[in-house]
Amino acid sequence: MIKVILTYDYGKENIAAIEALGYEVTLINENAHGSQSEGTLGLGDKATEVLICYNPFDRLKLSDYPQLKWIQLSSIGIDQLPKEEVLERGISVTNNQGGYSIPMGEWIVYKMLEAYKMGRTLQKQQAHKKWKMQSGVRELTHKKAMFLGTGTIAKEAAKRLEPFNIERIGINTTGHPAEGFDKVFFIEALEKEVAQADFLIVSVPHTPATEKLVSQKVLGAMKEDAVLINIARGAIIDEDALIQYLEEGKFLSVALDVTVTEPLPAESPLWTFEQVDITPHNSWISEYRNQRRFDLILDNLEAYANQKPLKNVVDVKRGY
Repeated sequence: MIKVILTYDYGKENIAAIEALGYEVTLINENAHGSQSEGTLGLGDKATEVLICYNPFDRLKLSDYPQLKWIQLSSIGIDQLPKEEVLERGISVTNNQGGYSIPMGEWIVYKMLEAYKMGRTLQKQQAHKKWKMQSGVRELTHKKAMFLGTGTIAKEAAKRLEPFNIERIGINTTGHPAEGFDKVFFIEALEKEVAQADFLIVSVPHTPATEKLVSQKVLGAMKEDAVLINIARGAIIDEDALIQYLEEGKFLSVALDVTVTEPLPAESPLWTFEQVDITPHNSWISEYRNQRRFDLILDNLEAYANQKPLKNVVDVKRGY
């Protein structure tokens, strides 16, 4: 039997489905406190070939599993992965690309509408029992929404924006066409093209190449009343430069579901700006997330058992 470690309990029926494929399952709670003095999770058979997890790597040592051949991550990003060891050992890595794209696509549209329909202002009025009509409400019609990254999340959002008659612009590494976008530009065109955008949605993976890609120059080139939305990783935006522009009163709205440091420290100035909406890395959550994630895991486990290609194989060197 193939030995596999799960660090999340998907339920008896789902675990039975894995066992029916010929796997011996060990369940480890990666969020539980380790009982060993070093705080490590030294559980599971040494002959384990498959690890299905999010981020147990601060306490689970890959060196304890010399026969490990494949890691299935429940996340899209791979920041938590011990990349050097994985590359050195030639361990295959797959992620959950597409698994959270629908709720995140919906979240992007929600934040766009919230900004243009003055949702936060109206909610504050209700909290204070204040009846005041707001004449600054806008339409998405004829506006330009630019997506930094044209992957599955951006495509799901772009699909949902089509009925709004909004121009959907993509930015990717090569400028190649992408489904759901009216135009796509090469990444070097970001600073120039963003000057025309009413919305900039950050949906690109975090890699060394995308670190602070939304730079001081890019932020400075944006419209004064632009809307900035980040559902990717906080480090893609130059946070210090963003704070500087916010202090100058720039941006109609900035919706940050991710920040450089998470949780966002209480002393961060980002909490204090009226036009900033902070949410706790929540955009991927939905009632269907676990089942979608498990469906991918089961498909990949079946493929692995039958020596067939895995879905969502990650290029660990590139970071996605």
